[in-house]
Amino acid sequence: MQTDVVVGVVADRTKIGQHWAHATHDKYVAPVIDGLGALAVLLPACGARQQPEAILRCVDGLLFTGSYSNVEPHLYGGAPSEAGTLHDPQRDATALPLLCAAIARGVPLLAICRGFQELNVAFGGTLHQAVHAVDGYADHRENREASLDAQYALAHALSIEPGGVLAACAGGVLETRVNSLHGQGVARLGAGLRVEARAHDGLIEAVSVPAARAFALGVQWHPEWQYADQALSQAIFAAFGAACREAREAKEAKEAAHACLTH
Repeated sequence: MQTDVVVGVVADRTKIGQHWAHATHDKYVAPVIDGLGALAVLLPACGARQQPEAILRCVDGLLFTGSYSNVEPHLYGGAPSEAGTLHDPQRDATALPLLCAAIARGVPLLAICRGFQELNVAFGGTLHQAVHAVDGYADHRENREASLDAQYALAHALSIEPGGVLAACAGGVLETRVNSLHGQGVARLGAGLRVEARAHDGLIEAVSVPAARAFALGVQWHPEWQYADQALSQAIFAAFGAACREAREAKEAKEAAHACLTH
């Protein structure tokens, strides 16, 4: 297992008991450790208290996780959320600048669910806060009363755009099925993003960043869930892992060259 590669896993700020904590689900950590053979490092949602450039010097890749919280709508010019909507402003303040900095620095990233929505907002896009209430779209939410196996079951068709990052991961297969556990969705696509896939109702389900210098993919579904059982999930994490290893090798080569010049 290659454990010298470091992947930063973006956490939520949430309460455990009466105390604030930084946490994420184990399902995001497992593919990094067991699938990529990398060292997973949890990145707390501290906003400006930890600067993106300082974080990026310590990692070879970033995984932006899903969450039950929604991106604050004022960040994309949206209407105020409905009462009772869960928000995580510290996560917003951490993830959005970190996404932009990672793209600029050429650090590989994989953005899932909330992370996918953050990627769109970071590039100036907007979100539907309730996809099921928008004419023409299906209800993409999970039944939270159901078992996890039922929640994460394959729910709808996915049409992959040819010639893109996701199509390369899929090995040319352009039709598949994915799970669906989200209430929000992309409304206006962010400038500089490329649509990589759509759901059966036309909702954007995956995007990439063509101008990025490294792997940069966002997906609305959850490839991390039992990733080893789905060929596309395996391929997505394999491509992300390969990009992280390339980034690590480039960093080591740069450090070695600098050492030679200073001795």
